Amino acid sequence: MTLTDEKQSFSRRLKEVLRKARINPDSPTRIAREFNLRYDGDPVSTQAVRKWLSGEALPSQDKIRALGLWLDVSVHWLRFGELDKKEERQPPAARQEAGSYRLDHGWPSKKFEMLSDAHKHLVLEMVHALLRLEGKQ
Repeated sequence: MTLTDEKQSFSRRLKEVLRKARINPDSPTRIAREFNLRYDGDPVSTQAVRKWLSGEALPSQDKIRALGLWLDVSVHWLRFGELDKKEERQPPAARQEAGSYRLDHGWPSKKFEMLSDAHKHLVLEMVHALLRLEGKQ
């Protein structure tokens, strides 16, 4: 299989699982936004997602892993189109548990730092308002 074929096959599988998750594969902006909320690395652009969906590019392995966890599919299947032999023998719950991320307590601060000053201000105002509602401020 050529690299071009691999990209096209990945694109088809990605669109399939997005549809099953009721996410419109024709909206790379929404997909990028939703993906970036779940991925603790550098954010992906709408253009990168558009290339994944059109079969022009393959995401890196860490991004494929994040996509698989988000969309609740085998990472191996998403990348290669076949189930890993070990995964075939495991019940779905075991597959999901084995692929879960460790809790990263620094994730919110990393994402917060990526915001513009105006958005940081908005987030802080919302947190203060929520704390007032909870009576913790």
